[in-house]
Amino acid sequence: MMGRHRWFLIVFGLGALLRAITMVGYRPALWFPDSYTYIVTVFHPRPDLVRPAGYSLFLKLLQPFHSFGAVTAVQHLLGLATGVLVYVAARRATRRVPTWAATPAAAPVLLDAYQIELEHLLVSDALFSFLVVAAVVLAIRRELTWRTALAIGLLLACASLTRTVGQPLIVVLGAWLLLRRRIALAGIMAAAALLPVLAYGGWFHATYDRVGIVGANGVFLYARTMSFADCARMEPPADLAVLCDPRPARDRPPSQEYIWAKDSPLVKLPGITFSRANDELAGRFAMLAIRSQPLDYAGSVLSELTRTFTLGRPVYPDAEIYGYYEFPVNPPGPPGRYPAQVGAEFAQKYEKGAIGTDIVEPFAGWMRAYQDVARLPGAVLLAILLVPPVVAIRRRTYQGAWLLPWSTAWVLLIVPPAVAEFDYRYTLPAVPLACLAAALCSRPVP
Repeated sequence: MMGRHRWFLIVFGLGALLRAITMVGYRPALWFPDSYTYIVTVFHPRPDLVRPAGYSLFLKLLQPFHSFGAVTAVQHLLGLATGVLVYVAARRATRRVPTWAATPAAAPVLLDAYQIELEHLLVSDALFSFLVVAAVVLAIRRELTWRTALAIGLLLACASLTRTVGQPLIVVLGAWLLLRRRIALAGIMAAAALLPVLAYGGWFHATYDRVGIVGANGVFLYARTMSFADCARMEPPADLAVLCDPRPARDRPPSQEYIWAKDSPLVKLPGITFSRANDELAGRFAMLAIRSQPLDYAGSVLSELTRTFTLGRPVYPDAEIYGYYEFPVNPPGPPGRYPAQVGAEFAQKYEKGAIGTDIVEPFAGWMRAYQDVARLPGAVLLAILLVPPVVAIRRRTYQGAWLLPWSTAWVLLIVPPAVAEFDYRYTLPAVPLACLAAALCSRPVP
């Protein structure tokens, strides 16, 4: 048994070793601007206006350990488990070829240095990626039962309450089950996915008297449209005109600056940025911009999406955010975008001790050197995504098990640039699904 899977076990063992070196070299964790918000929610359970509370619940479950090292350890285990899921699913599709053929599908999530660094950050992406891959792997099984459909729905509910980009995946997996003529199972899956989301929405409404699971959709879409919005063409009414930026589009900062920067027209408005009034105003402005300039919007989304597929890794959206995805040389300071003193107090309460990141050499240096060479270039990701449709065209068959992970990967890649902006960490959850689709492209629909 071990011999049949020796190639995968070698890759898996190397991935485990790299994660162990990371944990020794960067103790106990690396911080991100979102980290404090998640931790504060652990101690003040209430829906956040910007992010759903799923990751905070994950942190709450691990709170008895009082260790951010335990959090990163679990996240690294989730990364390894994601690799196992991809290998198992790919292995089922490649039984007639050498057993090592399924290993490359799992290799990127196991060995990519940026994947490992992301797992070491106190952010939701490792958890989200595992939940989505687990749901997709269950959905492409040959035999589906009501229990399987229930599990898929619950996984999607957890994913949606961890990152809002999980919500459209409920539609994608529901369409997949309908394609397989599993109508009853699609209903079970949808109910299991939507009921927890609706319950969370009820909690959100009771807290803020607003519909939804977050209160920032309008703000983020406004920021997205500011890359092209031309008020001379839009002719906005007076209440929306206050959100205009007189600078030419080419001279404007990245989209995220319109959410967080103090000189943003939106941030200058009375009240907090994500208040109901400001979010609705921003949403109305964004929809007017899209209706007035649909081609500019499409071009802007396409421009952001193409950043995913570059051969290199240019700095974007700015050096600060880019730097959070690199293994640091020096101990990083506290993350921004949240009152540092308040966030630090709750982090110390969670840890029951001092917080920070201790860098231990030579282990940290090994991971920095590894990160310089071990990553999946965006151009290679695009090539992987092109494999299934190319094979389908050559074989003149356009249905297959590859359709689900392939379409899910594209949704994960397209939605962020369409409603917010491109971010390097948003691309990583799509990688294992793209690799799985490439491995499954010869398998017919069960």
